[in-house]
Amino acid sequence: QVQLVESGGGVVQPGGSLRLTCAASGMFFGIYTMGWYRQVPGKQRELVATITSGGSSNYADSVKGRFTISRDNARSTALLQMNGLKPEDTAVYYCSVFYRQTNYWGQGTQVTVSS
Repeated sequence: QVQLVESGGGVVQPGGSLRLTCAASGMFFGIYTMGWYRQVPGKQRELVATITSGGSSNYADSVKGRFTISRDNARSTALLQMNGLKPEDTAVYYCSVFYRQTNYWGQGTQVTVSS
């Protein structure tokens, strides 16, 4: 059974930083693309960043230059370093993987950017 567990969310002031961690289990982590998404109440979940098994990354325009996605295959974790946070980054952040024809999601971690 695939499990994704996010951690690292919290409250931070504008301009601050947070690092989110997604711990994966129940799958051979190293060969799958991992993604980070976010969702605000009343809005659709949106893609933040993805990273392939080979380490190629892709970002939403709204976070380019501020967020960095990475992965540690030995520890089966995907990371999202978020710098220069803005109030509009406030959301629940989810980790995701498309594994054997099924989309798996973590429970999410709340990020709040506020002064």
